Amino acid sequence: MEDEIIKDGKFRYIEKGEGTPIIILHGLMGGLSNFHGVTDHFPKKGYKVLVPELPIYDMPMLKTNVKNFAKYLEKFIEYKGLKDVILLGNSLGGHIGLLHTKLYPDMVKALVITGSSGLYESAMGDGYPKRGDYEFIKKKAQDVFYNPEVATKEIVDEVYATVNDRMKLVKTLAIAKSAIRHNMSTDLPSMQTPTCIIWGENDTVTPPDVAELFHELLPDSNLFWIKECGHAPMMEHPEEFNTILEKWLQERNF
Repeated sequence: MEDEIIKDGKFRYIEKGEGTPIIILHGLMGGLSNFHGVTDHFPKKGYKVLVPELPIYDMPMLKTNVKNFAKYLEKFIEYKGLKDVILLGNSLGGHIGLLHTKLYPDMVKALVITGSSGLYESAMGDGYPKRGDYEFIKKKAQDVFYNPEVATKEIVDEVYATVNDRMKLVKTLAIAKSAIRHNMSTDLPSMQTPTCIIWGENDTVTPPDVAELFHELLPDSNLFWIKECGHAPMMEHPEEFNTILEKWLQERNF
């Protein structure tokens, strides 16, 4: 069953459960539904899970960058009256979470990143799509996962529609360039926020050595691997992802 999307002021989001807030940040081509495993599991464990729809294609061209997405997240947190939040981001969402934590460290109790951009220049994907070529798009979508069957027709159709929308494609490229500009390698060593890094061993978008580097640069981080897993562990192995994250949160008393 689809989670209900709440429309509240200028924000659209999913909200489930009560307790410590976990805010989930989706990636560039990732919809809110990518996190069903997390949104179903953690509300039963005493957490309030929120998944805001990030304005990836809604901001003016000049404001379409990682920093403004991080500022948008801060406005959402203020609007909801939250504090001591746990941010969980995949791909671009991880990058937004990292930059938000750097800009507003007092708001974030813990950070969870998986397949995150922020260090690796090709983290937004390579070979920008051939418009109109469905089979090419399908192959690119399948390459994100270790098991290509995870790339359902619904996912492929969504990516295909995005890259065939000229303005969305232009903004996708702008975000990719912004992610490269906002490389965080010099910022991470001074970020003291406890960070859980969960990575697919077979991630070809942000390869395993990217996870190793995040772990090396972030002073208070733990790194966990998921076997036979690509760029989106919470989609490909939701139960294992939840087990790792829940255990980490318990050990840290979050």
